[in-house]
Amino acid sequence: MNAPLIHRSSDKACAGWLRVFAFFHLNIAFSSIEEARRDEVIAKCYWPVLALSDKHPHIGLEASGYTLEEIAARDPAWIDAARQRIAEGRIELIGSGYSQMIGPLVPARVVAENLAHGHEVYERLLGVRPSVALVNEQAYSAGLVGHYLDAGYQAILMEWDNPSAHHPEWDPERRFLPQYAEGADGRTIALLWTDTAAFQQLQRYAHGDISLTAYTRYVRARRSLATRALCLYASDAEIFDFRPGRFRSEAALGTESEWQRIERALTAITVQPGINLIGPSHALKLIDREGAGHRMRLESATAPVPVKKQRKYNLSRWAVTGRDNTAINAACERIYRGLMEAEAGPDAWKELCYLWASDFRTHLTETRWQAYCTRLRAAEARWSPSEASSYPLPPAEAEPCTGRNINIATDQIVCRLDRRRGLAIAHARFTDRPRALLGSIPHGTFSDISLQADWYTGDCVFEAPGEPKITDLEWCEAWRWCDTDGNILVQAKIDTPKGAIEKTIRFCAGRARIEFDLRFHWADWNKGVLRLGHITVLPDAFDWSNLTLKTHNGGQNVERFDLSGQTIEHGAPVSFLVSASQGLGMTEGWAELDDGRTRLKVDVDRTTAPLLGLLTHRRSTDSHFCQLILSALELDETRKPSAYRDGPRRFRFAIESM
Repeated sequence: MNAPLIHRSSDKACAGWLRVFAFFHLNIAFSSIEEARRDEVIAKCYWPVLALSDKHPHIGLEASGYTLEEIAARDPAWIDAARQRIAEGRIELIGSGYSQMIGPLVPARVVAENLAHGHEVYERLLGVRPSVALVNEQAYSAGLVGHYLDAGYQAILMEWDNPSAHHPEWDPERRFLPQYAEGADGRTIALLWTDTAAFQQLQRYAHGDISLTAYTRYVRARRSLATRALCLYASDAEIFDFRPGRFRSEAALGTESEWQRIERALTAITVQPGINLIGPSHALKLIDREGAGHRMRLESATAPVPVKKQRKYNLSRWAVTGRDNTAINAACERIYRGLMEAEAGPDAWKELCYLWASDFRTHLTETRWQAYCTRLRAAEARWSPSEASSYPLPPAEAEPCTGRNINIATDQIVCRLDRRRGLAIAHARFTDRPRALLGSIPHGTFSDISLQADWYTGDCVFEAPGEPKITDLEWCEAWRWCDTDGNILVQAKIDTPKGAIEKTIRFCAGRARIEFDLRFHWADWNKGVLRLGHITVLPDAFDWSNLTLKTHNGGQNVERFDLSGQTIEHGAPVSFLVSASQGLGMTEGWAELDDGRTRLKVDVDRTTAPLLGLLTHRRSTDSHFCQLILSALELDETRKPSAYRDGPRRFRFAIESM
């Protein structure tokens, strides 16, 4: 399908001008702000945005549907004033959805519902349906493009810096002109760039950290002989004349209004020769200029879901950190399955969109956490289907395993488990393939010093700052038996310093599939990193020149990433504080490695725990190394352990030859 039709401009008189635009992100659900302070936020942060538009028309305002509903309930005069300014063209409304949801972490149906419910609120309260959308938290995936197009959006706003860091082939000048983002289904949507450094410069001036002279010098330096567009601001409104209390390092409020300083900054910029302030959608008129209108793939194998600002902002932040993100995301997934089965109505879907919002997954206060858990449990009680039953305990006739190796043979699978290493898979061959695809790789296999270690499949590793590593790679007692369907089951209990891990592995009869069911009987879930599965591909398993990874990151269509020649380390730490740098949402519950002849699929039971995929792929001097890890817990500054519910933690995943 062709790109959406954008009004084109041939205004040569403005050649060499710097077109600047700005919009303010309104999020009354801001994680660290108590609900009791929301009236204060409206008065100190949201009314000034409207006042700013009286002096500087074309200011953008982006808000979730939930934010607008909360404002309407608390201060309906604000809604009336915003509606009037939008009708007069003083403010441009930018959409996002009903809640600030991380699209690449939720199933496609939920993303579509979020956008639809957002439009319903925009039209009902503000009388307009926006044509430009901000990608929530700038967490972009190719699968989201189709959603925005289907919802009627003509363009999206996305940060330049992080995608471009993984695309060195891009011409840097493209950041100053609108382009097209190509989605997983081949369709494109017009694309405007936000600029992290630019909006942080305005923040610094407003907070008194830099002078007006320094700020205007920064903006003037972005002028060029060619016409450019620059987004001056694309971030929170709640940080001006108000402090959310998220960080200890937040500057104290000064005696001068920060909104007055912003007004002064925009005035100083717009009186500069060759600079004019326009609305965000007006910047799309530059789509036909030289250097604009390129079809671009923002995602890459190294960064499948680019996210805003510094590298600490990555997909793990909302997936497996926070207070108990793995558990609350699993609860949302269970509600989603229940809504699908019941063919639930709009109100139920709207509630799920609220429950899957990003702010409940970062710096949430204790009071709001307790209220959220109560609301989430109520939705679970109403909508969640029954959870998957556990595999049975070994029956009386179960055979105790002796010796180090446990050999398994079915019509579809030949596998060896290592009892010395907690039932790690030594090798697994699916009988429709000529060789083993996955297993353990012994120390010394690779000449590359960074790969000179023992690599396993099916193991669990927990690491906490300053503490010894905890694994299940220990001698274990194990039992094996066949169930009534002919499946072979092996079960073991591995004691660790934090408690026992129960591991059950089922080898399916008549199917090339190995299933894992893990239970962690740990009382202490403090700050740390828990990674599971470690599905290690053997060096001769695939044609490495044609290897791809396929999965979903919030979209209807499969996303495909070519791995040939790529060095990928999704699980590499960003710092001592942030343990991962990228991730795969696997929002339909699977990821697949495929070279055109051999396919290896990894399934995750998202209703038990929607694990985050972390791929490692690299060429060594004499071979290749590829491993897909399933993360249940990562570490960053949002981690504040608070259990959503008590009891053992359960994780279920499977490996299948296709």
